[in-house]
Order: sequence, then C-alpha cells, then structure tokens
Amino acid sequence: MNFIKAGTDANGNDIKLFYQDLGTGNPVVLIHGWPLSSAMWDYQLAELPKHNMRVIAYDRRGFGQSSKPFDGYDYDTFADDLKAVLDTLDLQNVTLVGMSMGGGEVARYMSRHGGARVSKVAFVSAVTPYMLKAEDNPDGVSHKVFDDMKDNINEDRAAFLQDFSKQFYGVTLLSQPASEAHMQGDFTRTYQASHKATLDCVDAFAATDFRQDLPKINVPTLIIHGTGDKVVPVEASAERTVEAIPHAEYIAYDGAPHGLFYTAKDRLTSDLISFVQQSTGVHQSTDDLPTGNLPGSTSAIDEVTQPGVII
Repeated sequence: MNFIKAGTDANGNDIKLFYQDLGTGNPVVLIHGWPLSSAMWDYQLAELPKHNMRVIAYDRRGFGQSSKPFDGYDYDTFADDLKAVLDTLDLQNVTLVGMSMGGGEVARYMSRHGGARVSKVAFVSAVTPYMLKAEDNPDGVSHKVFDDMKDNINEDRAAFLQDFSKQFYGVTLLSQPASEAHMQGDFTRTYQASHKATLDCVDAFAATDFRQDLPKINVPTLIIHGTGDKVVPVEASAERTVEAIPHAEYIAYDGAPHGLFYTAKDRLTSDLISFVQQSTGVHQSTDDLPTGNLPGSTSAIDEVTQPGVII
C-alpha cells in the first residue's frame, strides 16, 4: 500500500496518509467528504484515468487507512497534509477536487500555501464559505444541529452513521437514490475512522470560516452542488461561494442530494473530465463531449451559469 508521511503526532509517531495513484497525464487530486474515505471516489477512480489523467485520492488523517492521531483535526493541519501529498509526489499543474468537507481543504490550501502547484480547483457539495449560522451569516446552519450531531455520535456512532447515510443520499420512503447495499458499504468505510476524528471534524467543518480564503483563489474554478442537498444547503454554500469567487462557474444539479458523487456519478465524472481538459477557465458543457466519451452517462446539463451568475 502507498503512504505519505505528513508530520508526526504528539508522541513522535509518523502520521501516514494512505493514497491511491492511478493513470498518467494531468494530475487530479480528489479530497473526500466526511465521514467517508477516499473509497467514496470509486466510480471516478475507475473512469478519470481513462482520459489522460493521473488521479490521486488519499484518506484524510483519522479516516480510512490513514494514521489516526488523537488530535490535529483542524483545517490548517489538513491543508498542510494536502501540501505533503502534492510535495511528496512532486505534482504540478494540479486540479484539486474537494467534496463537502474536502472543499474546505481546497480553500484553506489555496490561501495558506498560495495555491502552489495548483492550476484549477473544483468544489463539489462543499462546506464553503461558512456553515455556521451567525448575524453576518443568516443562511447558515444552527449551532444546535452540529451539537446534536456530536451528541448522537457520542451516544451511538454506528447508529448515527447509518441514519446519516440516508440523509446524505436523500433516501426517503418515496425516494431511493442509493441502495441499501451501497449505504452498508459506506457504513463499513465510515466506521474505519476513529471516533475522535469523526467528532472533531464536525467542529472543523461547522465552525471554520473560509470567507477570507476564497477571494484568494485566482485559478479557474468550478462549483457543483445539488439543489436538494439537505446536509450542506445550497443557499448557505454554493450560492455564497460563487459570490466570493466571481470568476467561478457554477453548475447546479437539480434536486440532487449531498452525495451526488454516487447519485449523479456519470454526470459528475463527465463534468470533471470537461473541466480538467479545458485549456482555459471556460467550462465546457458535457453536451459538447464526444458521444460515447463516458459510457452510460446521462449527464446533460440542466442549468449552467456563466461566471458570477447564481442559479
């Protein structure tokens, strides 16, 4: 297995990040969401390397097969871990793709490390710019929601993870966009994480304010978010992120839930291929991809903004 050293813990033990490195060509680094691991990108990892891309996906510290130190679950540290990945593999001209919590890593890395080695960024169902409801952030989520999440994790983490998966994929009595088998697979992956990491990351993505980080992003930027996202509401996230990055392009997936990397996997993969392959910051609709470029894709764009225009 492949591991990258990302510093040491309080006891001097190496912190190692597990990663997958597939394909050749333009490097794309996939950063997973909470409470999953890099395995959430299975479908993208199977397709993107076919399109002249070297695709790297790694497990955040505390999750998956990476080391599980007791602390270090803050965005400055996560950004430094991302830097360790890019530096160790000596990647250049990188496209960073951050899903949910991973979008925060993208924003903080671009600010904290000046966007070194990065040529493009994509935010997918991302927590940026600021999740917590406040006087200057009225569209945010109530602090009580996050407190309840932590209480439920402490009470019965396994039960919380299984219930959360349904909200993650928008599963209801009338809508079944994710199978029981898939959600059971997710449970297996999420339960690999340490209890402490699972808890601490709630504070990290809930309370970290990225509003000063986002304006420092000056590379081509793609924002993708589902309008049916009940985990990270689009009004508090994508619609605010595109205001903070005026040159960004925003694609809203009509009705899609938070876990659109699975429920809209073909469409997301096509949109990422199009974005990475663009030589400029102008995003190409998946309608313009060659027929058959992504077998089985049903990814016609419902709505695509021009830069700076909110859907």
